[in-house]
Amino acid sequence: MPEVIGIDHIYLTVSDLPRAEAFYDIALRDVLGFRKNSFALHGDAHVQYYNRHFGIVLRPARGHSKHNSYAPGLHHLCLRVDSVADVETAAAQLQAAGIAASAATQYPEYAADYAATFFTDPDGIRLEVTNYRQERRERHDHWDCQD
Repeated sequence: MPEVIGIDHIYLTVSDLPRAEAFYDIALRDVLGFRKNSFALHGDAHVQYYNRHFGIVLRPARGHSKHNSYAPGLHHLCLRVDSVADVETAAAQLQAAGIAASAATQYPEYAADYAATFFTDPDGIRLEVTNYRQERRERHDHWDCQD
């Protein structure tokens, strides 16, 4: 059977593309090092942020309801960085840029080495930056040895 080797792209619909673009320019491009391009698809402007692994695309919404993390659909989007120090740096840089990110905090109830910062985009989509935890590294490195 084919093995899924990663997420290629994630599309986020936004109520105000210029406002969302300004927010994601800071969060994804300036703080987390994504690159950016723009394109039109079926007459709609799109903004794509991408790194070597995957892309996040913003497109204009066709409806105007506020995002609800507890309704069916996306609860939150979690991005992984290498270390706890990287989570701390991301949180500090997001805060310095005016984004209301939480302090980088340890969450032992999730995993002994789990650290994260949380913030919300202008449409209410919750975002998280977490570290590459040992359990995830072991899963990756020893996949063929597991049942």
